[in-house]
Amino acid sequence: MRRAVQNSSIRAGAVIVLLAGWEWLSHAGLIDPFYLPPPSKIGDALVHLFADPAIWSHMEATFGAALMGLAIGALGGSLLAVLAAVLPLLNLLLQPVMSALNAVPRIVLAPLLVIWFGIGIASKVALSVLLVAVLMFFAVFTGIAQVDRRLIERVQTLGGGKLFLLGQVYIPSIAALMLSSLRVAVGFAFTGAIVGEFVASSRGLGYLLSFAQANFNAALTLALVFLIVAFVMVLLGIAGSVERRALRWR
Repeated sequence: MRRAVQNSSIRAGAVIVLLAGWEWLSHAGLIDPFYLPPPSKIGDALVHLFADPAIWSHMEATFGAALMGLAIGALGGSLLAVLAAVLPLLNLLLQPVMSALNAVPRIVLAPLLVIWFGIGIASKVALSVLLVAVLMFFAVFTGIAQVDRRLIERVQTLGGGKLFLLGQVYIPSIAALMLSSLRVAVGFAFTGAIVGEFVASSRGLGYLLSFAQANFNAALTLALVFLIVAFVMVLLGIAGSVERRALRWR
């Protein structure tokens, strides 16, 4: 506990020193505030953002799309991976599709998804699902493939069927890999939601980022970036806590 407090104090101190140095360099004229505004200007932009009640609608759109995409993509990708691992015919059909999706930068599919699903939340959720599902599919499938074959053969020799193998061998063996991949998937989900809003949307933090970029408003851009990072860091902290609790038995 004491070590954790010390580490947190060191990190907080480093952030304070960084922000103070950044502010000083800006006021000293060593950094052009047009390109890199000082923290005080970014803070003002955040205050103005939350002074407008419309920010909650934008946050709801982005965070809602990202969380829905994360949930659907993680569950769907993991389920497809498990089914592909235990059903050879399904694996034969799924592997080429997933490999093709993995080979193509899925971000480039955003305009097509807007054509299919419109500029509403559905296209943003769909892009997040694609990013997360492919990641989780290969993580889970690879984890199952790496399970000791001798253990599987012994369980089968003793009469264990596919359901028994799934519940008692596969899932415990890949739990750590699944949870660590889920932490990576959080960033992928937000990437999908925000890029989708960049391409076409009427609300969302990606829409505000596009507006800030069009107006060369670096302070607003960085304020939005920090807002997104803060929320993602909270989610990562929650995911890390769940991972530690879930894997305590190891």
